[in-house]
Amino acid sequence: MEMTGQSYSSGEWSVRAGSEEEFVERWTTFIEWSLDNAEGAVSFVLVRSMEEPRKFLSLGAWENQAAQEAWREMPRMQELLGQCRELCEEFEFHPYTLAASPSR
Repeated sequence: MEMTGQSYSSGEWSVRAGSEEEFVERWTTFIEWSLDNAEGAVSFVLVRSMEEPRKFLSLGAWENQAAQEAWREMPRMQELLGQCRELCEEFEFHPYTLAASPSR
């Protein structure tokens, strides 16, 4: 079922050379904690560029924008995010809302 207006969080990560596997491990720990502790967290994915293997894109689905904002204010969230960012040359966060979701 399409939920137009559903909230999403996106991260664009540029990981330092040689830190890719540790980054995936830290990100997984971060997100497992988020799923267990952030009310309204639905699901997350981390994808890796085939053309530039140091670049990753994360996408999180949230029940609503308020849940995403509450998560971003949690001290443990900030700590775990910081541990991921330590391995990165660049990081950008972007909030999104669902515009369309065709499926078969």
